[in-house]
Amino acid sequence: MASASDRPASRHRDGGRAQWQSPAMTRRIRRRYLGDRLFRAAGLAALLAAGLFLLLLVGNIAWQARTGFFQTEVRLEVAIPADVAAGETPGSPGFGAAVDAYPWRSVALSALRDRFGGDSRGDLASLRGLISRGGAAVALRAAVRDDPSLIGTRATLWLPASEPADQWAKDRDAATSLSERQVGWLESFAAAGDLETRFNGRFFATGNSRDPALAGIGGAVIGSFLTLLVTLAVAFPIGVFTAIYLEEFAPQNRITDFIEVNINNLAAVPSIVFGLLGLQVFLNTFGMPRSAPVVGGLTLALMTLPTIIISGRAALKAVPNSIRDAALGLGASRTQVVLHHVLPAAMPGMLTGTIIGMAQALGETAPLLMIGMVAFIVEVPASFTEAATVLPVQIYMWAELPEAAYRAKTAAGISVLLIFLISMNALAVYLRNRFETK
Repeated sequence: MASASDRPASRHRDGGRAQWQSPAMTRRIRRRYLGDRLFRAAGLAALLAAGLFLLLLVGNIAWQARTGFFQTEVRLEVAIPADVAAGETPGSPGFGAAVDAYPWRSVALSALRDRFGGDSRGDLASLRGLISRGGAAVALRAAVRDDPSLIGTRATLWLPASEPADQWAKDRDAATSLSERQVGWLESFAAAGDLETRFNGRFFATGNSRDPALAGIGGAVIGSFLTLLVTLAVAFPIGVFTAIYLEEFAPQNRITDFIEVNINNLAAVPSIVFGLLGLQVFLNTFGMPRSAPVVGGLTLALMTLPTIIISGRAALKAVPNSIRDAALGLGASRTQVVLHHVLPAAMPGMLTGTIIGMAQALGETAPLLMIGMVAFIVEVPASFTEAATVLPVQIYMWAELPEAAYRAKTAAGISVLLIFLISMNALAVYLRNRFETK
């Protein structure tokens, strides 16, 4: 028989069991589980929506860029006269100098006229619309320079097609500016096997051009590379040593608090403000060369410094204090503790922050527009002080041009830029996993 003291407890347990199994409590539990399932479903739906939007973005860019990496060429039998080719052979007095392209255009036009005939002004204008004027001249000159024995002979060469002809070969319904006669000539080229769309290697080796067949991203890629080298050489050491001093050596007072607050504020300043600063300081005050990678790199270094400092301080804070205490207990100096123990442990985080900041700098356009890196650059830059442009600015310039071929090249340039950004972020992940101290 239960004691008197046990009976209230038993009634409490029975009452609690009854309350837990009551219909009201059952409904509350069901609503709780339903809310949990809805919350997880909402998170999964958000993840799927983000992935779908990313897939649509990348797919749209890839679809538009599919034709930007290719160029249509026509095969012609060309007579190469000796007077036009003078100065194109190695050892000749004019070799290497800039040669007028108009004679080469006349050579290509003569080859078209020999194949299709026509001497009237209208016929000649229609024939000129089949091939790229600048591209044909460059291809002919390159062929002669590679093989001087072609001079004075008739050679079968592949010449770049014009922008409308290129669009017609890639999409028969897209080219609307071609006449019926020009379409007939192109169909005769295609029937004879003299019309092919090939991978455009010049796209990665040449600079900008008003001729779509000659326009490439080689100059912009080299300009971006030189600019990022300057940015890395300036921003990384300054950012790392600033983070080390503020986190490990600086006293906690109003001055350091003021510096920390302003560093955090600079990380949120619009990038065009740094462009104005670079314009005033590097160009107007110090008179540095306009549109040069060295100026662009210094400007982007100012913009990247706050990101490197903040990530560097966060990496230093993540190092356990026990490492510092153990090194100090063994007699190491404060500098030895930082350089031999703390910094190696924090370096993966610092490298990750630096590469992410460099990736952000690679995609910036506004600050570089302010310092003149929007110039029309034809030649590939060879030094840090030559006029250059960068890949985002090149894409911006192509997006404003009306020709359909530049739209495809814009998408192709964006694809290359995305590949660079993904590669840099992948490198950051690799370095973090490779050098991280477990």
